[in-house]
Amino acid sequence: MEKSNKYAWTWTVKDEALEEYVKLHEDPWDEVMTEHSKAGISNYSIFQNGTQFFYCFECSDVESAFAYIAESDVCKKWNAITSEMVQGSFDFQDQEPIQPLKEVFYLK
Repeated sequence: MEKSNKYAWTWTVKDEALEEYVKLHEDPWDEVMTEHSKAGISNYSIFQNGTQFFYCFECSDVESAFAYIAESDVCKKWNAITSEMVQGSFDFQDQEPIQPLKEVFYLK
């Protein structure tokens, strides 16, 4: 099967942080948006189902994009705030890092 350049994962947001997490994402910092664009991330969407969130974006070089985001001061600041709100971790070295979802179907 041909693969797309889409990437996705899910997070569960802690009950006590749900309202704040949604507010942050409804009005994200301009600098964070700019950094994601500079990293090569586009068509980024987040969908909510209760405390479960589904994230999907497009990127031609996801490893370079994640490396860029990991070095961005503004993204580090954003992630320091939001990482306390989710179950799991943004840090791939942690015990429960982001688990990208396997793409099993793609219609071009």
